[in-house]
Amino acid sequence: MKLEHRLLAALAFLVLAVGNAFAQTCNANIPASTPTTQFTDHGDGTVTDGKTGLMWKRCAEGQSWSGGACIGTAATYTWQMALQQAGTVNGAGGFAGRTDWRLPNIKELESIVEERCYSPSINTAVFPNSPASHFWSASAVAFSSNDAWGVGFLSGN
Repeated sequence: MKLEHRLLAALAFLVLAVGNAFAQTCNANIPASTPTTQFTDHGDGTVTDGKTGLMWKRCAEGQSWSGGACIGTAATYTWQMALQQAGTVNGAGGFAGRTDWRLPNIKELESIVEERCYSPSINTAVFPNSPASHFWSASAVAFSSNDAWGVGFLSGN
């Protein structure tokens, strides 16, 4: 049995601008880096990436999974708050029947960037209503114990 890592995909959300002023743009001439077929939908607001074996929440923290969509507004966190939020979620009974959620490391977070799209640079069929903003990872930067790496899902950097 494969051990799945449960990740708060959007736990590490840091809004740089409120709302998305632009619609997602994708280049159909570039093959998808995270095709929808790569993910298994569990029907409970989670998916498992068949390539990495990682399980992800489909919605950003602050949003709710309802009727196949992420509704509401994503919450904002400092890095320390984002790290603590996983424990808060787990301590409150978890999500989708699981209580082992954690913040992804930078490599894991980068694995869900959709390289052929921007604004946001994520597969919106898998992660609907994802903000085109920055998400924290659990990976601290080498020169500071108070800062971390993240991914900006406007362009995937």
